[in-house]
Amino acid sequence: MKRRDFITLLGGAAVAWPLAARAQQPAMPVVGFLNSASPGGYVPMVAAFRQGLKEAGYVEGQNVAVEYRWAEGQYDRVPVIALELVDRRVAVLVANTPGVLALKAAITMTPIVFTTGSDPVQIGLVASMSRPSGNVTGATTMGVELASKLLELAHEVVPTASVIAALINPANSSAEPQLRGLQAAARTLGVQLHVVHASSERDFGMVFANLVELRPGALVIANDGFFISRNEQLGTLAARHALPAIFQGAFAAAGGLMSYGGSLPETYRQAGIYTGRILKGEKPADLPVVQPTKFELIINLKAARALGLEVPPTLLARADEVIE
Repeated sequence: MKRRDFITLLGGAAVAWPLAARAQQPAMPVVGFLNSASPGGYVPMVAAFRQGLKEAGYVEGQNVAVEYRWAEGQYDRVPVIALELVDRRVAVLVANTPGVLALKAAITMTPIVFTTGSDPVQIGLVASMSRPSGNVTGATTMGVELASKLLELAHEVVPTASVIAALINPANSSAEPQLRGLQAAARTLGVQLHVVHASSERDFGMVFANLVELRPGALVIANDGFFISRNEQLGTLAARHALPAIFQGAFAAAGGLMSYGGSLPETYRQAGIYTGRILKGEKPADLPVVQPTKFELIINLKAARALGLEVPPTLLARADEVIE
């Protein structure tokens, strides 16, 4: 579905709603939760979202209902799923990128709370971090902006690497800015960047077969909701193919060598808090975008030993957590 058709459909749906029906508020407000990934890999994030709702005074099933929709990594399904939630007449819509970009363009009345790895000002979600304006606010991990930092950390742990691979999902709207950051970092470090693409689970076999032939010194996995939902699978594949790999979130705990970034569960907890505050009557425009206050570096020494790597003591000293 084209973006213009999607906006037209949503606009038509909104016009079709009787004003009286829109004015009626159900006894229990309904929150729409739209995510471009799959539920299996987002269990900690959903739990954190519910915790945030609870902190704001709302308990799912008691005084708020949540309608969950998952695109399962098929980003082109997001507009159709969004239409389902619009038809449900939700009080607040919670969505991650890339879906929220289309939602913002088409929905101007329903409050939207986003979770994103991007800079929300740079991609046009909000006017500013402190004063979002309009009907949109949320929380960010700033993961997209950390792509170059991931490459630097990979090079630090494997300083002899002349080639470093980067796994990117071309279906994600943040793929290009991440690629630019990775390319700039590669030039600075004097290493060759080899980019491989995956947008579905079916692509993983070919990707890692190519990487085995290329034999890069390390692998950087770009920020992407689908990749996050496949954390354990990617960690297992990296270990199986003896690839020192770095990603965000719980990747190190899933068997990868390193993780670096803001806390994704904390981002969803903040989204839950904002959802509750909006349900109580606050306006998204008055709620500043929540940014991470700390970026955590986690190193899996067990994975390092299996790879035959000796992690530099200076890097270990900077780690927030070391998995033995």
